[in-house]
Amino acid sequence: MTGTEIDVTADLVRELLREQHPDLAGLTVREVAGGWGNQMRRLGDELAVRMQRMDPTPELQLKERRWLPVLAPRLPLPVRFGAPSERFPRHWTVMTWVPGEPLDHASISQGAHAADTLAGFLRALHVEAPAEAPVSTSSGTPPGNCADAFEDFFRTVVPDDIAADVRAVWDDAVAADAWQGPPVWVHGDLHPANVVVSDGTLCGIVDFGAVSAGDPAWDLAAAWVLLPAGTAQRFFDAYARADGATVRRARGLAAMKSLFLMLMGRNGDRGLPGGKPHWGPAGRAALDRVLNGV
Repeated sequence: MTGTEIDVTADLVRELLREQHPDLAGLTVREVAGGWGNQMRRLGDELAVRMQRMDPTPELQLKERRWLPVLAPRLPLPVRFGAPSERFPRHWTVMTWVPGEPLDHASISQGAHAADTLAGFLRALHVEAPAEAPVSTSSGTPPGNCADAFEDFFRTVVPDDIAADVRAVWDDAVAADAWQGPPVWVHGDLHPANVVVSDGTLCGIVDFGAVSAGDPAWDLAAAWVLLPAGTAQRFFDAYARADGATVRRARGLAAMKSLFLMLMGRNGDRGLPGGKPHWGPAGRAALDRVLNGV
């Protein structure tokens, strides 16, 4: 318990349920693939337990609890809250279960349907945020604000043969006009582990811990990070709100997010804490889509 990562076992989940929600303690607890800042365990057939694991503070879970009911009152919402205790000194939440698999363990075969689904979700999400909405120092801000992170990723994982092309995409994003509209709600962390796939298409979006008010380009980067090749234009046509500058910013941010996935993959290959070996190929495939503009 003294390190940054806590091993979230089925026994731990049962103990916490017996302590704080005994009426749920008899339900079957099953392992769920994935999870980094938070680890999921399926609870019975209709619920899931989301446990703070790598996240150093409870701020992201508390932000979800505060703003999800405002953002999506008709979507699955937290149904029970777990308080820190001696057994598990972090926050946890019992939520409704979204059937499917995370995209980093699955694939999209219905590209057109997935593009339309993602565009519809983001059109609904990207509305003007209230003045009291959270503001991030990273997600939702102009690409140039993340120059240090991009440079770190770039130096670490970019292959030499495409370095100039990646640099050109990033520089173009930084040079593009800034977002001119009011700050809108932004998910802020759309990557393959945070979307759910069923029957070859998108069926759910999870982990709203990075939600903030800002530039929609952060989410529109998902056109390349999540969707298969050849569907980005369909996505932007369906979204129908992105001007040329916004698409340029989104493409550069997609390059940065792809490099992050590649870095996490390399860390996993080296056995480093928090690394995800299978994210490397997904990141490189996304980067190829960015460079090809599809």
